[in-house]
Amino acid sequence: MKSIYMDHSATTPVDPEVFNAMIPYYTDAYGNASSVHFQGRKAARAVEESREKVAALIGARPSEIIFTCGGTEADNQAIITYMINNRSKGNHIITSAIEHHAVLHTCEFLAKHGFELTILPVNSYGEVEPDSLRSALRPNTALVSIMHANNEIGTIEPIQELAGIAHEAGAVFHTDAVQAVGKIPVNVDELGVDLLSASGHKLYGPKGVGCLYVKKGIRIGSFMHGGGHERNLRPGTVNVPGVVGFGKAAELARQRLSTEGAHLANLAKRLTDGILEAIPNTRLTGHPERRLPGSVNVCFDYVEGESILLMLDSYGIMASSGSACTSGALDPSHVLLAIGLSHETAHGSLRLTMGKDNTMEEVDYVLQVLPPIIKNLRVMSPLGQ
Repeated sequence: MKSIYMDHSATTPVDPEVFNAMIPYYTDAYGNASSVHFQGRKAARAVEESREKVAALIGARPSEIIFTCGGTEADNQAIITYMINNRSKGNHIITSAIEHHAVLHTCEFLAKHGFELTILPVNSYGEVEPDSLRSALRPNTALVSIMHANNEIGTIEPIQELAGIAHEAGAVFHTDAVQAVGKIPVNVDELGVDLLSASGHKLYGPKGVGCLYVKKGIRIGSFMHGGGHERNLRPGTVNVPGVVGFGKAAELARQRLSTEGAHLANLAKRLTDGILEAIPNTRLTGHPERRLPGSVNVCFDYVEGESILLMLDSYGIMASSGSACTSGALDPSHVLLAIGLSHETAHGSLRLTMGKDNTMEEVDYVLQVLPPIIKNLRVMSPLGQ
């Protein structure tokens, strides 16, 4: 049976070059990067070289990169510690309705502890409209956090414009760029962001490592307590192999960005056009043009996403859906509801996100298998009768 992986927005396989770069730091160069002896200095050099590579990928200075255990930690640190350490600048946070839960739940946590929170709506494409942000800003707005690209529908937000609006009102701007970094060009100076989160496993690096970009002059803090690692901003022994892998993945992503982007865009166009042509009562979600390359999210009327996934898996195709099992109930994605889809339509979502190793032959196989799956599921569905 074929094995086709189309769930790269969930995680990517570790690139062989990344894996090989990491191995010595598990075996020969095993030192603690905080130790002063030879092994420690060797590990510390590797960490700083990786910091330079990650910084280069997003146009930052190495000194502005703080390594974390991933994007969720980076989001939490950016939002929580900025608000706590800058109370004098205001206690109001603005975010959007389609954020990853690492941002939404963090903002909601702060709202339960005395901070004010505004959650902006989005349009039918999943975009935060600039006028919506302008209207929400207050004199006490301290932080705006809007994701760079959505993890479900692939829409790329107008971050440069949104950051400029926030700055005009005196607010700091954070973006969760976990889905964007390594897939599209990201330059912190051009975007005008003050804080940015990224994760290694979304760009063919290892799981368990990410970073927070902190623009020089922006005051954050540590929300854990311990040693003075990462300039007193992230205590705990540095995950040297993971950081090395993240650095190598960033280096490769920078080299391959343009060619991979074009390849993924071609795959996505063929897959999208084929699905919409072959399967009636189907819609593409997200912006049709301003979207991540390789990202396809469609909703099929009269069927349920989990059933689609199980059927695809039986054919060796691995994908995901906007439905998530919560407390025994199958709830549709908050992102799909936020763009105006009904619960019934949102339940029929399918996300196919491709990576550098996917091929046109694999796309054609999906287009061969998927239409009869949807047809059969609709026959069995009481809604499709």
